[in-house]
Amino acid sequence: MTRRTLTGFVGIVGSLAIWGLLAVGPMSETPLPHPWEVFTAAIGLFQDPTFWGTLTVTLTIALKGFAMAVIVGVILGLLIGWFSFLGDATSFIIDFLKPIPPIVIMPLAVLVLGPTQQMAEFLVFYGCVLPIIYQSAAGVRETDPIAVQTSRSYGVRTPEILARVVLPSASAFIATALRTAIPISLIVAVVAGLLGGGPGLGHALQRALSSNSVPEIYALVGVLGIFGLLFLTIGERFESKVLHWHPSQRKLVN
Repeated sequence: MTRRTLTGFVGIVGSLAIWGLLAVGPMSETPLPHPWEVFTAAIGLFQDPTFWGTLTVTLTIALKGFAMAVIVGVILGLLIGWFSFLGDATSFIIDFLKPIPPIVIMPLAVLVLGPTQQMAEFLVFYGCVLPIIYQSAAGVRETDPIAVQTSRSYGVRTPEILARVVLPSASAFIATALRTAIPISLIVAVVAGLLGGGPGLGHALQRALSSNSVPEIYALVGVLGIFGLLFLTIGERFESKVLHWHPSQRKLVN
């Protein structure tokens, strides 16, 4: 871990050094700012109470939309995967909506909900729920039929089979979907403000673009990158903790 950390630190320092050389050298006539200018702009953002309020709004949008997607996606995925007639009835709708990204339906959401926080939360929900439904249903279909039949032979009812047999069996699929969806929630929350006029850091980024505040633009992008990495790390840690018993999380012991 010490070697990996040191190597990563060297990579970061090297990247910043190359950036600085480009800013004062070949790209000095372009809007590319020096890393120190971006760092100074970031310090100014952190000292601004408005920034923290804007960041809180973005995180609230991302987490609320993600939470709604988890609840709806897991429940629908379990039902669609368990009841074949529901799977047949919804397969076309899911396959039709799956390739359509949230940015495509953003104009429709803005027309219906306006450039509001609710619009942004809906876009986050839409961007996260379909992968969760798809993966949850796939996990249900991969459940060992012998385990299901054995439970039925002992008189276990369907709700309990879903809770005690099917859900644990599908948990690896669901956890993968959640790990993939949680960074998406932050991305969509920002895009909803940047292009849809919703509140949050996306709107702040749009204001910085309009005023041509280049160092602030880079600082905001850097902050978003840090929080995106944080969201991804949380998703990976959550998956490893919840699925510590699963073969995919076991470490080989020599």
